[in-house]
Amino acid sequence: MRSSGSWILLFLLATSGIARAADFIGPESCKGCHPEAYNAWQQSKHARALDSLAESQKKDARCLSCHSPDQAQQATAHITCETCHGGGQYYAPEYVMKDAELARLVGLVDPSEKMCRTCHDASSPSLRPFNFVESLKAIDHWTPERARRAPRAEVPPPKPVKK
Repeated sequence: MRSSGSWILLFLLATSGIARAADFIGPESCKGCHPEAYNAWQQSKHARALDSLAESQKKDARCLSCHSPDQAQQATAHITCETCHGGGQYYAPEYVMKDAELARLVGLVDPSEKMCRTCHDASSPSLRPFNFVESLKAIDHWTPERARRAPRAEVPPPKPVKK
């Protein structure tokens, strides 16, 4: 059982904005518990977003705002786990991640279409029209891991056929 002091601290943390300004801890910290998600991210265009820019664009804040939006807060450039899911300082501990409500309370973000459209929008100089549903399938890094971790339903043996 958790003490009421812990809940008060978590409430103050979440409501004060500290959780939303959590420190970035890097994608390597996600890898230990989410290896499939990490590997899928590594294979994605997001993991190489900065590489797609010309040298002059790598100095342009307008380009960096999408291709490496959190570069000032983290050692890793590109678009990382925390770009979409929020700085992991407070939600990364295993005991927090095991409690979905607590993880969200302290900063874990479930990305939405609106969030994606902050970069994938009509003003982007090189993007084709953005289809959220199709694009989400292209970066799906959770489904295999979820399937692997899901409890397996026991299938009852087939009933004998009566003659």
